[in-house]
Amino acid sequence: MTDKNLEERRKYVTAFNSTMVKIWREQINLLGVIDTGALYRSTMAVRMTADGKFTQITLAQSFNTYGIFVDYGTGSNTPHGNSGDLGAGFVNRRKRRRWFSRKYFASVMNIQEFYADSLGQEFCRAISNALNPDIMRRAVIL
Repeated sequence: MTDKNLEERRKYVTAFNSTMVKIWREQINLLGVIDTGALYRSTMAVRMTADGKFTQITLAQSFNTYGIFVDYGTGSNTPHGNSGDLGAGFVNRRKRRRWFSRKYFASVMNIQEFYADSLGQEFCRAISNALNPDIMRRAVIL
């Protein structure tokens, strides 16, 4: 593994958490999901852990729970204990404002694609080096 690859993965992962918070806050503003501002203020990057080579990572972000209900367009006007079939007489006055799910899914797919490419290239280099007789001779310690 090269230091360049490690640094590239470290930068990408570090930027991911803060970028997600920026995207969410932009979407909250754009879609007008601001009443008291509590949801906007609650969005934050909680933690990031990685092994020394950034091959395994854990990312965590958080926001107020009711933000999910805003994203799905549900809330206090939906009857508790309903069977899921709200019937012909029910009219949901809430509009779905997808501040979270659409952008988050796309971003997770992007980081997955980045990791597949980065680790795939590293694996190919390792196999190539293992099959190269000159490099193999230099790697053997007697």
